[in-house]
Amino acid sequence: MKYEVVIGLEVHVQLTTKTKIFCGCSTAFGAAPNSHTCPVCLGLPGALPVLNGKVAEFAIRTGLATHCAIAPRSIFARKNYFYPDLPKGYQISQYELPICEHGHLKIETEEGGPKTIGITRIHMEEDAGKLIHGETAETAGSSFVDLNRACTPLLEIVSEPDMRSSDEAIAYLKKLHQIVVYLGVCDGNLEQGSFRCDANVSIRPWGQKEFGTRAELKNINSFRFIKQAIDYEVERQAEILEDGGRVIQETRLFDSAAGTTRSMRGKEEAHDYRYFPDPDLVPLVVSGEWIEEVRKSLPELPEAKIERFVREYGIPLYDAEVLCADRAMADYFDACVGLHGNGKTCANWVMGEVQRRLNDEGIAITGAPVTPTLLAGMLRRIDDNTISGKIAKTVFDEMWQSGRDADTVIEEKGLKQVTDTGAIEAIIDEVIAANPGQVEEYRGGKDKVFGFFVGQVMKASKGKANPAAVNELLKKKLKG
Repeated sequence: MKYEVVIGLEVHVQLTTKTKIFCGCSTAFGAAPNSHTCPVCLGLPGALPVLNGKVAEFAIRTGLATHCAIAPRSIFARKNYFYPDLPKGYQISQYELPICEHGHLKIETEEGGPKTIGITRIHMEEDAGKLIHGETAETAGSSFVDLNRACTPLLEIVSEPDMRSSDEAIAYLKKLHQIVVYLGVCDGNLEQGSFRCDANVSIRPWGQKEFGTRAELKNINSFRFIKQAIDYEVERQAEILEDGGRVIQETRLFDSAAGTTRSMRGKEEAHDYRYFPDPDLVPLVVSGEWIEEVRKSLPELPEAKIERFVREYGIPLYDAEVLCADRAMADYFDACVGLHGNGKTCANWVMGEVQRRLNDEGIAITGAPVTPTLLAGMLRRIDDNTISGKIAKTVFDEMWQSGRDADTVIEEKGLKQVTDTGAIEAIIDEVIAANPGQVEEYRGGKDKVFGFFVGQVMKASKGKANPAAVNELLKKKLKG
């Protein structure tokens, strides 16, 4: 039987506020266990939460960027469940009245066309703590709890079940990841769990309107693993149905080592959580003026930036998409073009030599020792024929290692391009005199030998001879 896949995603986005959502404790990652806690985030009796206004602003920013309606009044609720790393016994979240609803994102599908994925809601909530199970011989069999993360601010972004393949799910997640990083509301760090996803996956016979029974794949923070988990789950459910069985609604964990999912617990419904309005927090009222103020502060988002790069800088769409995949990279390129002027030249160097060095050294563009100013300065030396494109790579490497500007490197290393035709002719004469056999071959009609002479002249000039002049003069000399 042919089945249709139905996927909805719940994405948890950890916000980049300096303090937690309901108290003044730091959100800094990597501190000593339980050093960033207080009576509020520990849920001690009598401690009262106070909403961090920056969290609400970040929620509004995200809602506007994903075409959501911003609720003029939203309410926090208690979501009741017990976990060892949740001291209060409930999580402060939003339920019936979230801050953002009815948004959408457009993704590119395998068929090549855009597809709109609905966003049901975006709500604010606090994170739980973290359990650490014995990692040494001395602690084997023991478990520890670190509550530094408790009360860290999250946005939960819930999509409509509009995706029909793991590829569509990944396209949606990457688009959403790109947007929250551009907005500056999330650092996007997948390894540290700043951007993680629950996937609700079901299948149904092709053409059937009713959804099949879904399984929830919990807390996956890798695009590759999310795709693997979805694909495995689709195959697992299809096999169950083909064998005449029934898919059970449950929460499942993904085992990345085995590439499989396994049952974690029965899937809860909303009524299992006994939601009720949190009596310690007043309703959040968002004025129209506040929304407009936030709207004006939004940065240029990826789609608009890609369109501008193509339109203003004349670079191909592919280049623009690659450069805009990362906001810092796009800003670097933007600054470089502003200083140099030629979009395609800058794009080639940023996607080429700059990206190569970043990959080799495993650093981000923000840590590149060759700044846009330094790169633009070097490109101007190619433009005015001070150096050739080939020598420029040597200059670039020297700049990367030393942080010095191109003029200093060129002068110190003696890398100025030789454009004096007399000097180049002298080198050519020496090369021709030293290779009579190849001269005879070329003059006998073997044109490929020309490349040999170019190489010999460039080698003799230590790469500094102007290539165009070398080609022109060589042709004249070889004709005899």
